[in-house]
Amino acid sequence: MDTEPMESRPAVDDDALAREALSVLDANWTGRATMPAPGLYPHQWSWDSAFVAIGLARSHPSRAMAELRGALAGQWRDGMVPHMIFRTAEAYFPGPAVWRSQDHEDAPADLPTSGLTAPPLHALAAWWIWRHHGDRAVGFVREAYPRLAAHHDYLAATRDLGGSGLAAIVHPWESGMEDSPAWDRPLAALPGAPPNGAGPAGYTDHFVWLATRYRDSGYRPEYLGQEHPFAVEDPMFNGMWLAACEALAELAPVAGADSRPHAERAARIRRALLDRLWDGGFHARDLRTGRLLRLATVGGFGPLLDPGMPGDRVEDMVRTLSSARFMGASGYPVPSCDVRAEQFDRARYWRGPSWINMNWLLCRACAVHGLWDLAEGLAADTLRLVRQAGFRECYDPFDGSGRGCRDFSWSAALTLDLLADGGVLDGGAGRCR
Repeated sequence: MDTEPMESRPAVDDDALAREALSVLDANWTGRATMPAPGLYPHQWSWDSAFVAIGLARSHPSRAMAELRGALAGQWRDGMVPHMIFRTAEAYFPGPAVWRSQDHEDAPADLPTSGLTAPPLHALAAWWIWRHHGDRAVGFVREAYPRLAAHHDYLAATRDLGGSGLAAIVHPWESGMEDSPAWDRPLAALPGAPPNGAGPAGYTDHFVWLATRYRDSGYRPEYLGQEHPFAVEDPMFNGMWLAACEALAELAPVAGADSRPHAERAARIRRALLDRLWDGGFHARDLRTGRLLRLATVGGFGPLLDPGMPGDRVEDMVRTLSSARFMGASGYPVPSCDVRAEQFDRARYWRGPSWINMNWLLCRACAVHGLWDLAEGLAADTLRLVRQAGFRECYDPFDGSGRGCRDFSWSAALTLDLLADGGVLDGGAGRCR
């Protein structure tokens, strides 16, 4: 991973930083979507687009709406919102020839996509736009609501493989945190997988093998429940889904729909998170073995996004987040893995580095629970990262140096939101309920 010493970047004030952020987003805009970064990521990633929409919502709502429209344009007829949309002819692996979405009757006929989904953050992004623009966003909410609801219905109908109300990811790519050490054990146990070497673009053979097995099944839901060897209930994925359900419950009346199904789904996810994934902290559950994957990662804080999470569980999570295992050990928030774990690696994606999108989610989670001092500290330290190292893909949690791509879109977009008047700390996100 590429690094840049933090001393090489001159100090910038808030206005200059905001202008730089907008310049990055303008440069990465393709006309229909914002690519995550030039060169390495030349297409549209659904999760990234949700964060870009959140970051642009306050200052550039039309662009934020266009970003979400672009992500939802790839939706399949069964409701699945794919994690990738191929919008240019630029080479990328795995590309359309691997996914073969054009061969599936539910996929868009004229827009190649992947066959996997992404963390369901889109409804929260739509709510963020509506929350800041009210009547001016009503038309957009009415347009987007049926697609957002269909995606949630898809997850409930096809991904509740454990029968508890939680959605299972069937590939590490669906988590958004594909290199997290949380997936090491289920990946190592894949039956019949090739030796786990590095394939094209650095992806492991296991990743490609899993994707092509699902593709060769015809992307059938029945295959996921019966044969697919990777199925994990992830607390971050489900924490975001719960928050998105709460957002849909608030958007439903705006769209002339009933809010109760979304509120009921959120309550079921909450119960299942507590019943199935809590063991002194929230951990992913491997559905193929039935065992919890007890390694502590940043994903374990996903349920903190739930405004209805019991107070004692909130206190436990905050204690861990603030401890020497995470924020208390590093100079910059938030390490993506417990720094005391054997698997911690400050230089490898999702195995140690800090990420702006995770910091933003945790700032919001703290605001939801009225933890203003912690939220303000997270926000300030996150802005310190980008002031010192620029809009990088991720950052060293100890010295703050930039890692991965430069001019990374979600880092620029979420910086805009943190710089806005109050950002996630203005109270509305946590006090409107």
